[in-house]
Amino acid sequence: MYDYLIVGGGSAGCVLASRLSEDPQVRVALLEAGPADKNVLIHCPAGLAVMAKYELNGWGLATVPQPGLNGRRGYQPRGKVLGGSSSINAMIYARGHASDYDAWAAEGNPGWSFADVLPYFKRAEHNERGADALHGQGGPLNVMDLRSPNPFLPAFMEAGQQAGYRLNNDFNGPEQEGIGPYQVTHKNGERFSAAKAYLTPHLNRPNLNVITGALTTRVLTEVVDGRPCAVGVEYRPDAGRGALQSLRLKPGGEVVLSAGAFGSPQLLMLSGIGPAAHLREHGIGVVHDLPGVGANLHDHPDVVMVVNAPKLTELFGLSWTGVVNMVKGLFEWRRQRSGPLTTNFAEAGGFIKSSPEEPIPDLQLHFVVGKLVDHGRKTVLGHGYSCHVCLLRPRSRGTLRLASADPQVAPLIDPAFLQDADDTARLVRGFKCMRELLQQPALARHGGMESKASAEAQSDAQIEQFIRNHADTIYHPVGTCRMGPDGAAVVDARLRVHGVAGLRVVDASVMPSVVGGNTNAPVIMMAEKAVDMMHEDHPPRRFAPHP
Repeated sequence: MYDYLIVGGGSAGCVLASRLSEDPQVRVALLEAGPADKNVLIHCPAGLAVMAKYELNGWGLATVPQPGLNGRRGYQPRGKVLGGSSSINAMIYARGHASDYDAWAAEGNPGWSFADVLPYFKRAEHNERGADALHGQGGPLNVMDLRSPNPFLPAFMEAGQQAGYRLNNDFNGPEQEGIGPYQVTHKNGERFSAAKAYLTPHLNRPNLNVITGALTTRVLTEVVDGRPCAVGVEYRPDAGRGALQSLRLKPGGEVVLSAGAFGSPQLLMLSGIGPAAHLREHGIGVVHDLPGVGANLHDHPDVVMVVNAPKLTELFGLSWTGVVNMVKGLFEWRRQRSGPLTTNFAEAGGFIKSSPEEPIPDLQLHFVVGKLVDHGRKTVLGHGYSCHVCLLRPRSRGTLRLASADPQVAPLIDPAFLQDADDTARLVRGFKCMRELLQQPALARHGGMESKASAEAQSDAQIEQFIRNHADTIYHPVGTCRMGPDGAAVVDARLRVHGVAGLRVVDASVMPSVVGGNTNAPVIMMAEKAVDMMHEDHPPRRFAPHP
């Protein structure tokens, strides 16, 4: 019998398990479908390239065919390991724009303005630059500048200034706009995932039970006082191959879904909570008709330009020189936790406007110190660099639906990429902004040549077709359990599922709209805030906290 059952050991789940189990009188169980985070490819930052290529430590998901991408199926990597996607991502620490959170609050979600959430960003953070009005020190999540930044980065940042953008050394500071280096969630030259920050130091707590290889199949509910109430969860151990088992809640306890923008709505629907007609199509008994479950799916659409630069052998590349550099880097990383293998690849970038009339940046750039083709899943010869441009606030909205009542069958993921014409127009403008930056003298003097696939796209119509043939996600799906007060919302402002007692959702799925930046730091913030709300709803007993 547990006080809290947390489903999903990703960024939010690790925060929740750590914080809630600080009270030794509270019993907490965390169920994660994947394994423990022991693979060296997780801890060596550059290992993300290998994990991306072979889809390691992930669910192996893809979208349904996307009309906006000329019928292609999109890539949808999600972490299936302790730490979740924070164990496989590019480790960028970015919060988004302050106005993103103010918009959440204005939509009827009190407590979610930027002034409300900033204390939770600061509580989570240990920024090695130091603390100030916008940054924290002493929190579990280590944030730092790259230990061994690539020597080519100044050329990108100089090119950005030549293109008319300001240099910005802190995208989480007073102003987001500009070009500069990213801070990363590293510590001592290693990835510092949510698992390493929050969970690993506390695995010996006797009141915390972490169960890996546990595929949760449904939330167990009973009718209490005339409404459905979560009373436990059902799961299959042994990576989903074992016999069904269940865990139960103490009276007044809570089930918390932190399975992500795909996993949480899928699990709700498997549990009979969701659009009634859709559940009946799959033979699932309706526990609570909640039409918004799985709706409002959206993501940052993104397109990459690759530049071939064979003379730039300090960049990552597949060549004899590249292999020698990699071997040297491996020994340096093993000895000193420094060198090229500490890269997160997307070492620099920026937030820019697609036109001067935009009030805030609507585009994000990620500059990559290597040739990135098909999200790194295709091996290409030679050296070069790449740049992403992604649309920060897409208007297109899609859905997450069940393909089967079998929990082991992946759901139908439809982010409706580029369904709205405004998304396409902005991304075309963004592509031209990116190309103009990459053609500035600071980069042009190195003799790089834009890859043929994109170089042939010159007119707006040709650029649009290039985007439709090559764009994909930048890995930030959100919105499928939207927070709000209206009938189409799934959770309220305290992240409690509408109409079901004892059940919350805490992860990116509750975002009403995606933030203008990377989503890992915001999810960690949301989980920190959720813990306070849960303590307010269930006041902790007086206790001597765990260390």
